[in-house]
Amino acid sequence: MSRTPAPDPVGHALMAFLRGNKDATLQVRLSVSDEEEQLPASYFFRSLWEMPELERTALEECRGYVLDAGAGAGVHSLELQARGFQVKAIDASPGAVQVLQERGVRAAACHNLFDAPAPGEHFDTILMLMNGLGLVGTLDGLERFLQHARTLLAPGGQILATSSDISYLYEDEEGALNINLNGPYYGEVEYQMTYGTEAGAPFHWLFADAGIVQDYAETAGSDVEFLGEDDQEQFLVRLTLRS
Repeated sequence: MSRTPAPDPVGHALMAFLRGNKDATLQVRLSVSDEEEQLPASYFFRSLWEMPELERTALEECRGYVLDAGAGAGVHSLELQARGFQVKAIDASPGAVQVLQERGVRAAACHNLFDAPAPGEHFDTILMLMNGLGLVGTLDGLERFLQHARTLLAPGGQILATSSDISYLYEDEEGALNINLNGPYYGEVEYQMTYGTEAGAPFHWLFADAGIVQDYAETAGSDVEFLGEDDQEQFLVRLTLRS
């Protein structure tokens, strides 16, 4: 019996754009908002100079063999390839991986972030951009990933990731935070993506503030260096595993 493919709205939106539909757009529902947001597929195909400064800084800080996690349409992988880096791009979306391959990413694979590495394969840099630390899903996922990264990284390897503090979403009119301290961490957000009539399964995405990242990383045995912050509470961090 053939198995029905899982919905892949992100992959199909990226493929539609690649095939010429420049208006392809994803609809995004978030648990922290009552309004549906629009995410143009074109954003996944931006040029180097259309990238935020934090992303350009991260590309400058890459070294060695790079794992581009959550690679999307490959804007970061392709830029690094052009600079002479060996890059492996992974994404959980089969459609995105097809786009990566068609756009010329030399090593692209459909993998979850927590999949085991290939035997003998170790990376010098794990790159996680576009609020990419969110791929871990939850605080439990962050703890799990920081341990899993030890199986992925070569000695002295680094993680370059962006994340955001979204506490501002919980401010009242006086600027006080309205957060349930007994509930889940406020940065654990549930997403659902839709392209046309195709709705993907809901998934968790983590927006970890700088203090959380530092605490969890140091507990896991990583050195922490913050490399920049923008005016939207997004920051770039380097986590270097101690031996």
